Amino acid sequence: MIRPSHFLAAVAAPLAIAAVAVPASAQTAGIAVANPEGAVAQSNAWKTAQSQIQTTYAAQIQQAQTRQQALQAELAPLIQAYQTAAAQPNANQNTLRTQAQTIQTREQAANQELARLTEPAQRARAYALEQISAQLQAAVNAAVARKKVSLLLRPEATLFTQPTNDITADIAAELNRLVPSVTITPPAGWQPGGQGQQQAAPAAATPAPAAPQGR
Repeated sequence: MIRPSHFLAAVAAPLAIAAVAVPASAQTAGIAVANPEGAVAQSNAWKTAQSQIQTTYAAQIQQAQTRQQALQAELAPLIQAYQTAAAQPNANQNTLRTQAQTIQTREQAANQELARLTEPAQRARAYALEQISAQLQAAVNAAVARKKVSLLLRPEATLFTQPTNDITADIAAELNRLVPSVTITPPAGWQPGGQGQQQAAPAAATPAPAAPQGR
């Protein structure tokens, strides 16, 4: 099923950021934390690209949202009927499996339809993200050098840290310097590759209801 993609989840995958938990008592000068995904999200290029995509693909996004609502309305009674049947004593398992399969089949078809509607906007987001993330390692290196950081950790890898140790904003500032803007129009024949292949842009529509599983 189509879910809002975690579009920055893999941006920092190539980065050499140590995932080592450091207790507060062991913190020393030169240790910092950063959220590379957050830095990309904070960058001016990404914010501008998002705004441009919302404007350029407004009609497609609205169409997808409208269709999403209609599909949810179509699936809701089927799901309710399944849940009602499943709650009955001695529910017929064959009937439940058939109902669940019907819901899943319709849901898959709905998600394929939504994917076609949102594909242009998703493709534009992926292209914009690929351009920004191509400069992410350089931005991290520059921020680390400027802040004289010897060990950089993700926030979730620490037991405790002071807000002043977070250099996410510094990385975002470096991204603003390295890639002040991007285009949302991929060249002819472009396909996501490298970092862009690992991350998808967020879908415009909300996820369809999850199909119930048979008991």
